[in-house]
Amino acid sequence: MKFEEMHPMAPLATQLQDPYGGSVVLINKFTVALEDRDALVAAWADDAAYFKRQPGFISAQLHRGIGESPVFLNYAVWESVEAFRTAFGRPEFRSRLAQYPDSVVASPHLFEKLAVPGICVA
Repeated sequence: MKFEEMHPMAPLATQLQDPYGGSVVLINKFTVALEDRDALVAAWADDAAYFKRQPGFISAQLHRGIGESPVFLNYAVWESVEAFRTAFGRPEFRSRLAQYPDSVVASPHLFEKLAVPGICVA
């Protein structure tokens, strides 16, 4: 699996050092060769089971682009940057990355939930 930053001005490594104290949402966009879609889902499910056992994990949901789209989107909620950083940095997780097909390109990025009056709550 290859990694590409969602935006070069805010790489994940920098975000992982941010002292932000609230809950965070991990958005991870995956692109994959069409023939590797099932393998990506299997590897993601194994990772999700690992993360589900980690302190600070709240929830995760995988989305797949419709039709012949090669794009998947993971939306995962964590209690804090620190909780995600700890789980993401463990050797047990890092070794799982080898399960993903070589055609996978992942673009993980952390977000905070915003309140927009009359539309959504934080």
